[in-house]
Amino acid sequence: MTELLAPTASSGATAPGDAARPASGARQVWRRLRARKSAVAAGAVLGLLVVLAVAAPLFAALEGQDPHAYHDTLVDSARGGVPLGPFGGISAEHWLGVEPGTGRDLFVRLLYGARVSLAVAVGATLVQVVVGVAVGLTAALGNRLTDGFLGHFTDVMVAMPMLVFAIALTAVVPADFPRPVLLIIVIGLIAWGSLARVVRAQALALKKLDHVSAARLTGSSSWRIARRELLPALAAPVITYAAVLLPGNMILEASMSFLGVGVTPPTPSWGQMLSSATTWFRSDPLYVILPALMLFITTFAFTVLGDALRVALDPREASRLRVGRRRRASRGGAA
Repeated sequence: MTELLAPTASSGATAPGDAARPASGARQVWRRLRARKSAVAAGAVLGLLVVLAVAAPLFAALEGQDPHAYHDTLVDSARGGVPLGPFGGISAEHWLGVEPGTGRDLFVRLLYGARVSLAVAVGATLVQVVVGVAVGLTAALGNRLTDGFLGHFTDVMVAMPMLVFAIALTAVVPADFPRPVLLIIVIGLIAWGSLARVVRAQALALKKLDHVSAARLTGSSSWRIARRELLPALAAPVITYAAVLLPGNMILEASMSFLGVGVTPPTPSWGQMLSSATTWFRSDPLYVILPALMLFITTFAFTVLGDALRVALDPREASRLRVGRRRRASRGGAA
């Protein structure tokens, strides 16, 4: 992560004309992303998932079923007979079957669960980015007392067991508070420490560059230096680190919902669906496999896309990959 500093810092220290070509840099990043087949595949999977999640109410209307209502005609007592059939109720009306015990359509519930899981993961990541960047820059630009206090506070937050702390925070909040919003706040406010460390370390290194020192000597305020000089240079590592945090936040939300302190029924999320499936996993393994598979595919796609962003935003990494490909190609031609 720290090696991302060199290309960003050097770009800020070069000729002023470089700062006037942000579109060219964006096009280069886009070309590098498109050149990686894994990044294209991961982006396509995530794009399809977002489209399906947004269209969840449409699918619920097509199947004519309320995803939150109890359907007594489709409960487990009739699952072995007509019209549900022996495979969890899979039919033309219910493409992936129905939930045992409630009769809710499993396909529609998976899509609604994607809405909750994605919203919580993305929202919590945005909160982490805002808090982490603010704390990191304040520590780097402040005096020794401020830096020391924020540094120790960040160490405490990093050492804190996130899941235990999150469960403790959600336990003291009234039950009528919207749980997805609560999860965004809780996860975002307990998992920003590692990002703050990265921002502080790179901001301290950027402060030594000539153009930043010149800005300080001309009397520019710390806020102006952070906004004009440091934040543009920190954009690449922050974006990369946010892409790494996002799948972890999704796993944390699923873990909390699985333990009963996250999203509560009848609101669906993949973690809550896995928790409900523990009663039925022997008779209906599909009810366990599908939400677990969706969670795995989504987090894996985010991880692949985050790694591709790391390479695309780091010109040195991209050049090393090109050199490696040329060497392998030359060896193959020589053979």
